[in-house]
Amino acid sequence: MDFKVSVAGFDPTDKMLHAGAYLFLAFLWKLFFVFHKADFKRYTSNLLWVALACFLFGMLIEVLQGTLTSYRTPDWWDVLANSTGVVLAVIFFTVMAPTVKKLKQKVA
Repeated sequence: MDFKVSVAGFDPTDKMLHAGAYLFLAFLWKLFFVFHKADFKRYTSNLLWVALACFLFGMLIEVLQGTLTSYRTPDWWDVLANSTGVVLAVIFFTVMAPTVKKLKQKVA
């Protein structure tokens, strides 16, 4: 049985996967910077750079889908889903920053 729901080409399951993938990408990328840099004080600006880079990467992928392939089309809903995942990662990391800081101090 196929439980896939699609309304006028909009597949919410696909969009949730996009959001989850970009949440994971942004969060792991930020964790890399936290555990491989000596200075934790600049985490906020670093987080914004990671978020911007993830957002631009998502945009680039969508543009390339439309220009370099004949079998894929760009979808602005995917861009919105990717951006939602990045924003959720920023919020999640901001909330978890004190815990991550304690963990980094234990590891160091």
